[in-house]
Amino acid sequence: MLVFSGGTGTPKLLIGLKDVFDESQLSVVVNTAEDVWVSGNLVCPDVDSVLYALSGRIDEERWWGVKDDTFTTHEVLRRLGYEEMLKIGDTDRATHILRSELLRAGRSLTEATQILAERLRVRAKVIPMTDDRVETLIRTTEGKMHFQEFWVLRRGEPEVLGVEFKGINEAKPSAAFLRELRKAFVVLIGPSNPITSIGPILRLRGIRDALKNKFVVAVSPIIGKKAISGPAAKLMRACGYEASALGVLRCYADFLDVLVVDVRDELVRGKKEVDGVRLLAADTVMNDVKRCECLAEFILDIVEAERLLPKRT
Repeated sequence: MLVFSGGTGTPKLLIGLKDVFDESQLSVVVNTAEDVWVSGNLVCPDVDSVLYALSGRIDEERWWGVKDDTFTTHEVLRRLGYEEMLKIGDTDRATHILRSELLRAGRSLTEATQILAERLRVRAKVIPMTDDRVETLIRTTEGKMHFQEFWVLRRGEPEVLGVEFKGINEAKPSAAFLRELRKAFVVLIGPSNPITSIGPILRLRGIRDALKNKFVVAVSPIIGKKAISGPAAKLMRACGYEASALGVLRCYADFLDVLVVDVRDELVRGKKEVDGVRLLAADTVMNDVKRCECLAEFILDIVEAERLLPKRT
């Protein structure tokens, strides 16, 4: 199964999938448009969240970074008068240092990610969406700013006018991404932000058209009119979409087969299909491992009903 992932929501689902499905059969294509250089090292927040989730290292309270990490380097830098854009843990920083040294040695981001995955003993394939540089820029009433500045430094408070992906028109999907997409019968779009997490993946050349020939299931990250986490609702409204599960559906309408919505979502209760897309209800709030596994089982049952995967034994 091929999974499209951003941060937070989809890594939770991956924890469930690795427990109910053969992890070595999972391929995860991850957004890289939120990557940023901090203190001389490349931080890939979404890639790292996937790696940490699959290796059992993720901080399950914040859903970013490494559990029980320390922040000595960050705090010492602050005392020395140097403010970092992101609060980076010491163990987490080691990941960024190794990645950056591999890049400086001439390795691609795909190769560096593969090396990190192997050393973290991750059996799934974790694939950056591109080896080219793409940056998510948020246009606000206070000017244009990198996504990390908007969300981390400014806490998502500025009024949003629009979203841009700098470099997206020149960027090519990574060769590993295209290889896995050609092989995939099923594509699962995880419950990540449709605009800034999944949006850049879909904006890469040829990806949306390729998905029209796949069986595509998406999980809504929005219940009612509120995002489960992050700024998805605010960004969807700024980009002309309703902040709801139906808005999510319309982000993916040209290729989507099934949208999984939350059982508590009154806006879609009773609806079975919208614009040719089936709506199926499940508990999508993954606040413990059991719920992650239950949602993963639900999704696998959808796929098996299409007879695209063998039944589990």
